[in-house]
Amino acid sequence: MAKRRLNERQRERIHAIQERRRKKLEQHAELALSDVSVNTPREGRVITRHGQNLVISDDTEHYIHCLSRQNIGQVVCGDRVVWQATDDGQGVVTAVLPRETALIRPNFSGEARALAANISQIVIVLAPEPMPSQYLVDQYLVAAEQIGVTTLIALNKRDLMDNAAIEAFDRQFGHYETIGYPVIKISAKFEHGLDPLIERLNQQTSILVGQSGVGKSSLIMALLPDIEIQIGRLSEASGLGCHTTSATTLYDLPSGGHLIDSPGVRSFRLGALTPDAVAQGFIEFGDFLGHCKFSNCSHQQEPGCALKEAVEEGKIHPQRLSNFLHMVQGLTTTH
Repeated sequence: MAKRRLNERQRERIHAIQERRRKKLEQHAELALSDVSVNTPREGRVITRHGQNLVISDDTEHYIHCLSRQNIGQVVCGDRVVWQATDDGQGVVTAVLPRETALIRPNFSGEARALAANISQIVIVLAPEPMPSQYLVDQYLVAAEQIGVTTLIALNKRDLMDNAAIEAFDRQFGHYETIGYPVIKISAKFEHGLDPLIERLNQQTSILVGQSGVGKSSLIMALLPDIEIQIGRLSEASGLGCHTTSATTLYDLPSGGHLIDSPGVRSFRLGALTPDAVAQGFIEFGDFLGHCKFSNCSHQQEPGCALKEAVEEGKIHPQRLSNFLHMVQGLTTTH
């Protein structure tokens, strides 16, 4: 069934209702802040956020339900924050500490919004079905380079592939290891089949990205055998019950490190980037950028193009250059 379009009056009414709710939550936060005791402010990590409600992990790994002050900016999962206890055993977040990294995604209005903060690794999950896309992988890699985090490419559901399928995959994606991006093959169906992934998640704060159907949810369940216990702790701390599971959430991995589960990455898109920024996201281009015959080279038909020459010499995979040109063309047609 097609979605019903809202007219202007209906949109204004919905906006007014949401604004009243937001102000009510802000007043609630300010009332809570007035109850802040003289306890010394402490640091914590945001485990999950649902509206004005935050669950914070303190230095003892204890979960505390907090409200955030309205003047501290957007707070997201993974943020390091300063919070103070209130007399009712809860707390108020009073400041957000500087982020090392932030996974940014434009919302439907085109505004850049952080999905999660202080991520150290993005895991791009592929599978035999849906058909893996080099273009989508390159989009994720450009985003990862913009953020400044390490990237891992993981082929999931290895058990569904015979030797011929594996060889075909290696021909299509083997060049990523040459560039410097590790590629692993995993399966929850095999004994120790997830060991290569578990090893690389250790001591990292990772987020899984990939197309719908590649098995991200199943991987999260397999990597977090105590996920129901962790969800129970979150629900108890937040008082939000099952609503907690629909928000971006940080979980503790049994082998060390953290895994962020974010519904937002299902519709992950690159933000507004310049062609130069996109080029910087193709790390093997670095030795050739700025060496074209023409300073305004579009890397398509011009003679003396350093990128095209690198492709001819086998130093850049031809599909990578093709994907770069397609991304840049998308920038010019959508902005």
